[in-house]
Amino acid sequence: MPAGRILAVANQKGGVGKTTTAVNVAAALARSGYSVLVVDFDPQANATSSLGLDPRVLQGNVYHLLSGEVQPSDIVQETSTPGLYLIPAGPDLAGAEVELVSMGGRESILRDALAGVEQQYDVTFVDCPPSLSLLTVNALVAARNGVLVPVQTEYLPLEGLSRLMETLEVVRLRFNRMLRVVGILMTMYDARTNLSAEVVQEVRAHFPGLVFQEAIPRSVRLSEAPSRGVSIFGHAPTSAGALSYALVAEELVYRLGIPARREARHG
Repeated sequence: MPAGRILAVANQKGGVGKTTTAVNVAAALARSGYSVLVVDFDPQANATSSLGLDPRVLQGNVYHLLSGEVQPSDIVQETSTPGLYLIPAGPDLAGAEVELVSMGGRESILRDALAGVEQQYDVTFVDCPPSLSLLTVNALVAARNGVLVPVQTEYLPLEGLSRLMETLEVVRLRFNRMLRVVGILMTMYDARTNLSAEVVQEVRAHFPGLVFQEAIPRSVRLSEAPSRGVSIFGHAPTSAGALSYALVAEELVYRLGIPARREARHG
């Protein structure tokens, strides 16, 4: 069995749909029959709560993985979507940034902690914090198959996106030669405005071949799903947001060269 893929979902700007993308692309792949793991690497633990777990009561989380107290299998949680699993975050992850600074090989702690995980899942997504911090660098070093970059379409995002690209190149040269952008996903797209279309056009022009064909629409249903602790497919499976994320997942499978699965799951 070929090794699975490890991807980071990253953007230093908050509020661009990063966690929404990580959770829903992962859920779409799981519904298509793949085994998928989400690693919540954000101290806000939004991916954890979005998948129905309370980060305040869990006994073990990714912080304990970084500290070497547990193995990945000790803290992996099942979710309500068959085939979709989670390594949760918790409030204590906020202190990891300070602790990592004094560690040897501090940029590769997460990569080493996840060693072997790619053999157990078809795809692993690491949901990054909204910053270019040491935690994000760890995620980028671990992401041997690339980075998925969500970008909001409400304003011209090229300056921030260019800064992220510069950071990715530094990490690639110093720590992870396999690092690449697997795709840029335009989110919060509003077809009623010229601005959204102009932003998409501008990003496509600056980063040819990297932008996904599908843009994720601005959607009340997508905003509601996290409060119910389920993906968009568990909340509103026939909505425009669900359809869009399903199409993005299909394109991601193509971009990564992942073999098709014969059986689809539901849930």
